[in-house]
Amino acid sequence: MRRAAFFLPLMAVTSVSELPGQSAVDVKRPEQAAREHKFVEHEEKKKAQATNLEIRGATAFKEEELRSVLKEQIATIHDFGLTAARADDAAFFLELFYRKHGYAKVDVHYSIESGSRLVLDVTEGPQAILGTINFVGNNHVPAEKLFEYAVGPTRERYSRLQKDLPFVATDMQEGADLVHRYYVGEGYLDSLVDAPQYHFSADGARVDVTIPVHEGRQYFFGALIFRGNPVYDGATLRGQMVDLLSQPYTDRRVDDISRRLQAYYKARGYYSVKVEATGEVEASVAGHVPVVVVISPGPVYKFGEVNVAGLRRLRPSYVYNRFASLRGKTYSPDVLDEKFRELMRTGLFNVLQINPQPEGENYLRLDIAAEEAKAKEFGFSVGYGSYVGGIVGFSFADRDLFGYGRPLITSIEVSQRGYKGEILWDDPHFLESDVELKIRLAALTFDYDGYSKFEIGERTEFSYNITKQYELGVFASQRHDEIVKASVNHALIGDRNYFISSIGLFHTLDLRDSPVVPTRGLVLNQTFELATSTFGSDIEFFRTTARASYFIPIGKTLLELGARAGLVRPLKENTSDITAIPIDERFFNGGSTTVRSFGERDLGPHDRHDYPVGGEFYTIFNVEYTFPLYGELQGAVFVDAGNLLPDADNPNFSDMRYGIGAGLRYKLPIGPIRLDYGVNPSPREHEDFGAFHFSFGFAF
Repeated sequence: MRRAAFFLPLMAVTSVSELPGQSAVDVKRPEQAAREHKFVEHEEKKKAQATNLEIRGATAFKEEELRSVLKEQIATIHDFGLTAARADDAAFFLELFYRKHGYAKVDVHYSIESGSRLVLDVTEGPQAILGTINFVGNNHVPAEKLFEYAVGPTRERYSRLQKDLPFVATDMQEGADLVHRYYVGEGYLDSLVDAPQYHFSADGARVDVTIPVHEGRQYFFGALIFRGNPVYDGATLRGQMVDLLSQPYTDRRVDDISRRLQAYYKARGYYSVKVEATGEVEASVAGHVPVVVVISPGPVYKFGEVNVAGLRRLRPSYVYNRFASLRGKTYSPDVLDEKFRELMRTGLFNVLQINPQPEGENYLRLDIAAEEAKAKEFGFSVGYGSYVGGIVGFSFADRDLFGYGRPLITSIEVSQRGYKGEILWDDPHFLESDVELKIRLAALTFDYDGYSKFEIGERTEFSYNITKQYELGVFASQRHDEIVKASVNHALIGDRNYFISSIGLFHTLDLRDSPVVPTRGLVLNQTFELATSTFGSDIEFFRTTARASYFIPIGKTLLELGARAGLVRPLKENTSDITAIPIDERFFNGGSTTVRSFGERDLGPHDRHDYPVGGEFYTIFNVEYTFPLYGELQGAVFVDAGNLLPDADNPNFSDMRYGIGAGLRYKLPIGPIRLDYGVNPSPREHEDFGAFHFSFGFAF
């Protein structure tokens, strides 16, 4: 069952039962370095506030801010004593701070009183505002384009909403350098940009700037001449850099030619290839520069043996087996990179370095240095959903059970509507193949509107990725269900205590850029499930569901389209009798992930007490448009449609219900927190005008 709820996970990692060992690579964690830097900065700020220092004449900035600016210099004085040189440094950096804020004529003098008291006397002068920037000699590039480069160093310190920028001479010089780099990057190899010329107003409060430009000729790529042993024909090699050759000539793009050709050859097994591209500007004709490319491909290499160092708990055979399929195949850096990513996704490693080493008969030995991650992990999560209420979860995972690299995950979840306990065994490489095996044992109780149930069972699943995007799988499931309490009309419940044994098939085509936070792409999936007495099932039925979701980026916004449908049919009983399928095996509609103008499971047939009783066929259609509001906060508008029919004799789109609404999204790395309100445009008797939903993750 999919829960619509927001979770805040708090993970605690432990190294219980792990043996001590030497790490393969001693790397300081980024979070550790950040903590150390923050601590040092905090100590410097404390010293800056405590040191015997007086700043006179400062009116534009608060003294606390100026002390913070000088925290490193003051901390040095605090630790090693006050000297003339250190006092001069403090005065210099304070003056530099003022100049970076437009005080071009600031003057800071220092004096040392009573041997240990530092006094900084500030003469601020007026704050100079940057006026107009005039470019002279820019015949081929518009001034508006150059302006962005010229003011870039100043602009990056201020909001784009700030109209007037302070004049900073060093920023202007840096901006002129950026203008020159832009010209060179556009093929103007002979271009020159002179030092900026400053024109102060009479009161010194405004500065206009003139930047003289000498453009010169713009150069383009000419003939591409291959020498050495290219192996491949010139047309094939030129095809790897068509986009580069159509752009203006630059040294950087010449280097890109070498890099692209090296990548092309290495992808075809030429591990030791050497490519040197040289532009001959002096031989250019009408601004077109010939480029000579010398290629030494070397031999074609194949993958060889694997050496592993640094493992403590994980058995080396786990790593050997991941690379076994490569042995004897032509070397490819892309294949090696995919293997690296596959290993890192397991969570078994903090650091993994793969270093190919040439050896006899043109084989590459893979020397692998590994640093294992902590295998055991305790987790705690809290959350809230508009349907399930408050939620608390606990989990324990061992990603490397017995050193074989197979994870075992146990979890307990308690909500205001019930509890759930689960044990999951995941073997991504069943019998060292590419088939993944999952065995899930679970028990739960849950209080729905109208009835409560208890369920215990298991599901065994085999899946295989035929391609990176297409997955095919089969499963077998056995479970015992019991309706322990019911307010629904008993005549509509069906069996209340039953055992189901089923087999099934599923397949998924996933073309999204991310399965967790997609921003583009398509996903299609479908399941088929069959339960019969042949497998020992008390209930016999056929069930299928299908889903399609399409994500279309439009600038910084996202258009999401979704469609879902499901059908369940009894195999023996009267198909028009709703009780032929027990209530908990039927479909329900309405809620935060379906038609959002209805409460959870509230769309469709109800009994005389207004409890939902479910149905045998449903459809759901969703259109949602999300757009940025502020930071990670997004807005959304949506239209939903769907139906739920009591029997599957005549599946169709009759009795469609609709929802129109808006919501807020807060983006997290693991998915958005969602708050939605859907309006029912045509409410019927006893139906609400709309519904609020608070949940987590994408709606469809």
